[in-house]
Amino acid sequence: MVVLVDGLGLAALTARGGHARTLASRLARDAPISSVFPTTTASALASFATGTDPGRHGVVGYTALGPDGTVVNHLSGWDDGGLPRGWQRMPTCFERATAVGLRAVAIGPERYRGSGFTDAVLHGAEYLGGRSIADRFARAREVLAGPSALGYLYVPELDTAAHARGWESDTWVAALEELDAALATFLAGVGPRDGVLVTADHGVVDVPHERQVVVGDAALDGVVAVAGEPRCLQLHLAPGVDADEVAARWREREGRRAWVATRAEAVAAGWFGEVDPEVVPRIGDVLVAARDRVAYYIDPEDRGRRMIGQHGSLSADELAIPLLRFARWA
Repeated sequence: MVVLVDGLGLAALTARGGHARTLASRLARDAPISSVFPTTTASALASFATGTDPGRHGVVGYTALGPDGTVVNHLSGWDDGGLPRGWQRMPTCFERATAVGLRAVAIGPERYRGSGFTDAVLHGAEYLGGRSIADRFARAREVLAGPSALGYLYVPELDTAAHARGWESDTWVAALEELDAALATFLAGVGPRDGVLVTADHGVVDVPHERQVVVGDAALDGVVAVAGEPRCLQLHLAPGVDADEVAARWREREGRRAWVATRAEAVAAGWFGEVDPEVVPRIGDVLVAARDRVAYYIDPEDRGRRMIGQHGSLSADELAIPLLRFARWA
């Protein structure tokens, strides 16, 4: 059983380990791993489910340039008709498991059952819903009591709390404590042949309102679409606009608090892993990835400016995630 906790970055878990004794008990023993870039749920969950980089599965950001040339949301775009079913290009581990006769089960909130994104990244898995964290762990116990299975349990509550209040908030700590208590109860009933891993999709950086950067019109000269997320803008340029010149302009403006790269530079540097030709146009011509505690907004009235906890970029706090081994794999 793999328990994936959305937003449980290594830095945050280490800092608040006293509130999560079960999780923290493995921190000194189990080496951390790295998320993928961009460090956003859509991209990271697609990589987790397929074992491939964003440059191959094609989910290259929270939002990206879609097949009709407009910006689409990778969490909701399948449901509103903006994305075709094959947009996520790679087979999932659940499909591979069922092909060799294993039961494959995904456990998550009931509200995600049947969504386009769920189908894209969990294709091949039987979906079991649970309202609370404890409910989901109860479903996981039922799965482990049956025949051998590949199981996945998703916990979005910490990420939700971080977006609303920040990971340094009491709200986030309360969600961490709830998770740890449910995990401890679950592990007490796990059999000797069952293995349990706990990991995450990305970490979180708290960005206070005063560190938000509203991008002016001058910085968007030649830009026809902005995708990505506030901590990693992906700028798509009009035909004929020189990406090197736009990148140079952004480096002069933001080079001290962001990594700025053209698409060609980012692909060559391996930001997206191996990139298939079909995926290349989905990536922005110029990328602005925050290295400082900042977030970039185009619209000063953007409702997203209410968020405190953010992710999407290349900082260590966003990339480093735990991989904790319990039960048979401890």
